[in-house]
Amino acid sequence: MIYVGSAETEEHDQVLDTIYVGPIPEGRHMFVFQAPPPDVTRIPENDALGVTVVLLTCSYRGQEFVRVGYFINNEYSENEPELRENPPAKPQFDKVVRNILASEPRVTRFKINWAEPDAVTATDSGDGNLESHAPSNDSYGAFNTDSQISGIFQGSLSGYGDNSNSVVHMEC
Repeated sequence: MIYVGSAETEEHDQVLDTIYVGPIPEGRHMFVFQAPPPDVTRIPENDALGVTVVLLTCSYRGQEFVRVGYFINNEYSENEPELRENPPAKPQFDKVVRNILASEPRVTRFKINWAEPDAVTATDSGDGNLESHAPSNDSYGAFNTDSQISGIFQGSLSGYGDNSNSVVHMEC
């Protein structure tokens, strides 16, 4: 799970946690992935409020086959109307809440070699462009034809609002 700290550079991205799942039989599975919150001191002050992204990446034998992104809006709580209208230059993280658009994840699937671990991977759709779309059936072998990915985040950033954990429920 990766928190994107700034759209300008990957320097502020934070890997919140890594898990290993499997081996698992083919089919539909669900797991809960709970990670520690990002370190707000590593987020640039000018990027602390507004829209950012949390990414979940899934790999098989070192080859990324799916990336799921969720948009997050960090803003001052509705209980803080004066901060919402006139935000201070230095963010007051204890009064910031995040709203996660969990109902519309952005999914990018990558073609990989499932059979031969040492083979070169293909990460585009053949025309040099990555395929990115909402969850759907695919022909890459990543999921059964009747499977889908769904995610729900709960919690907030360390120092943000009342909660301090990020939880994702994924169904594959």
